[in-house]
Amino acid sequence: MSKQKTFSYWQWKTIIVLMAGYAVFYLVRKNFSFAMPSLNAEFGIDKVQLGLFLTLHGVIYGFSRFFNGILVDKGSARKIMSLGLLLCGVTNLFFGCSDWAARWISSWGDWSFTVTLVYLMGIMWVINGFLQGMGFPPCSKILTHWIHPNELATKMSVWNMSHSIGAGIAMALCGWLLIPHFGWRWCFIVPGVIAVLSSFWLYLTIKDSPTDAGFEEVAGGRKEEITTPEQLAEHKAFVNQHVYRNRIIWTLALCNFFVYVIRFSALDWGPTLLTESKGLSLATATILCVIFELVGGNLGMIAAGWATDHIFHSKAHHTCVFCLVGAALSIVVFALIPGTAPWWVLLIPYSLMGFFIYGPQALIGICTANHATKRASATANGLVGIFGYLSTIVSGVGFGYVAQHFGWSAAYVTIFTTAIIGILLFLTIWKAPANGYEQ
Repeated sequence: MSKQKTFSYWQWKTIIVLMAGYAVFYLVRKNFSFAMPSLNAEFGIDKVQLGLFLTLHGVIYGFSRFFNGILVDKGSARKIMSLGLLLCGVTNLFFGCSDWAARWISSWGDWSFTVTLVYLMGIMWVINGFLQGMGFPPCSKILTHWIHPNELATKMSVWNMSHSIGAGIAMALCGWLLIPHFGWRWCFIVPGVIAVLSSFWLYLTIKDSPTDAGFEEVAGGRKEEITTPEQLAEHKAFVNQHVYRNRIIWTLALCNFFVYVIRFSALDWGPTLLTESKGLSLATATILCVIFELVGGNLGMIAAGWATDHIFHSKAHHTCVFCLVGAALSIVVFALIPGTAPWWVLLIPYSLMGFFIYGPQALIGICTANHATKRASATANGLVGIFGYLSTIVSGVGFGYVAQHFGWSAAYVTIFTTAIIGILLFLTIWKAPANGYEQ
């Protein structure tokens, strides 16, 4: 086998293993959305409280991505990612037992069981949010080492399918199997066990860069190893210039905020939104959510990645403008369809929302990595990730407040408005180059 074919094998092996590993991160993150109706019915936890869980989890996750991005750019991405997945699995196992723990704690004092449960669940889900931040930065760093910048949009979009694959599997596993037949607790326990086992497999399989597998780096010099104070000072100066003082990175961060408002509004609130605003059963709502992720999301990412490299000359921010226009139109059509319509009629615009929003969701990370270059891609994506997950202030507790006090029509207007703002922000960097390597 030629050296080129051997490298191609290792490259695709790395992409696929990272896809599977990051999909498991989603398995122990998006399971909470399907437990929400059960938590409301069994314990009386209302929409605002559930939205607060989502907001706290998202905000902590965003800052954790930034913190872990800095660590990953200086250390081993493989070790950080494997440890994060292991601890996320353990946290989910504890969350599945939280009501039993709350009963035990409340029996020792005058505390209300429900209040104790809310605090205990909130603490566990915040911890899970921090640990989840150990997933994306390692993937960003490893992929920029293994993939050339001119191919990054196409191949990283393939990896980015892990988001919707993981969320889709979580939806199918929880919505169809675990919750209806075994209850909400098992939609945390089963994914938790899977995450723990997967963490060991990930550690044994991944290589941080081509040099670890006996190949040369694909672009931008060799793998960076920071071992002296001089190297650390030079690295900090590079990161300062290419990340913290880079207008393009900050604009992408703002764009990420509004893209994630749309994504999380449809994803985290999907089961509740579809059952309450369109009158669907939980089983039918699950079908729409799974197709939104696995069909709409995956096709959207692949199409957007291919279009970026083959039509827009690797300028991902150009592709994002057209994707957000499609997302805005899909939101309007879906909102206007009455709840009496057949479920398959609702499926079409709902799937198109997934198709158009997952393009920018994937491409912002790719564009960020290319402009920060592989030397600072994890740090830059960590910074951009903060803004993405600060969006849960709007899509979590904010969306829950609007839906509860003003109705679902007002909630749809909120999602549409964020799409328009996102379009305008992307247009401000329309003339930006494809990447930062030439600089």
